Amino acid sequence: MDQYYNYLKSLHLIFVITWFAGLFYIVRLFVYQIEAAAKPSPEKEILQKQYKIMTYRLWYIISWPSAVLASIFAFWMLFFTATGKAWLQMPWMHVKLGFVFVLYLYHAKCHQIFKQLQNNEIKYSTNFMRLWNEGATIILFSVVFLVVLKNAFNWIYGVIGIISFSVIIMLGFKFYKRVRERNQS
Repeated sequence: MDQYYNYLKSLHLIFVITWFAGLFYIVRLFVYQIEAAAKPSPEKEILQKQYKIMTYRLWYIISWPSAVLASIFAFWMLFFTATGKAWLQMPWMHVKLGFVFVLYLYHAKCHQIFKQLQNNEIKYSTNFMRLWNEGATIILFSVVFLVVLKNAFNWIYGVIGIISFSVIIMLGFKFYKRVRERNQS
């Protein structure tokens, strides 16, 4: 089974990448759905219908299958190969699996938001959704630094860096929003 480890790892990485792509894009579509709800008729209805179709396809054709397949290949690697079993003994892997658990919680919350928007229930603002989208980014950075550095603590520097970068982006976003509002009035 160990001769297949690199194939399993490759498939796992492919589906992790598509899973994250789905998570990043679904939240962006949530922003568009929320913005569409504020448009006048008939634009509102046309956009809402199109965004519902797009989110449905993204969620059930890309995001969910990618999450399931990434998990299947991860479990296969970890529990059915000697290399995977060795990784399970490492402290950094325990931290990584904690972040993977948080990623599942993030995915579940996105599913809840998806279902609400499919039923025309808007419970969050576009600003909340933009911030929410950073959650997947922070998890991604954390996991990548953990896997590359294979250290249970050094990943923190990378996460601090991405959080700092996110704060700078958000400040830039707020500044741009103020400039845009001034120019409109």
